[in-house]
Amino acid sequence: MPERARRPRTPLLTPQTEKAEWLLVDADGVVLGRLASRLARVLMGKHKPTWTPHVACGDHVVVVNASKVRVTGKAALQKPFYNSKFMPGHLRAEPLESMLKRRPDEAVRRVLKRMLPKNTLGTRMIERVKIYAGPDHPHASQRPRAVALS
Repeated sequence: MPERARRPRTPLLTPQTEKAEWLLVDADGVVLGRLASRLARVLMGKHKPTWTPHVACGDHVVVVNASKVRVTGKAALQKPFYNSKFMPGHLRAEPLESMLKRRPDEAVRRVLKRMLPKNTLGTRMIERVKIYAGPDHPHASQRPRAVALS
């Protein structure tokens, strides 16, 4: 009986063959949740045809003007961020409104982190995003490409 011809295998991306771009995103006037969900997709690499589930194949993202991000409805007053010192009675809740005034970059990072995988790949993905409250950033030498996430 003749042997069947083997089909060519689909090539999988490895960490050595993956090439990450640098993207620049302006968060001025963008709704926080929509910004975070689109950034999560870029950080996971799902916008690329070479997406592989076991490799962090996303791009590096520089987010500027995080202090000008918008929040819809009553989320600014009702959405709490929790901090804990891991001792009894030390759980602190801070509303999104005061977090955006105090540390807008941290507020965007926390919302974005919750939309990424909860494993070591997610940790590698969140390390690829750089968030700045103002329009200036120190990543000019990487020549990030300006992108409008729509």
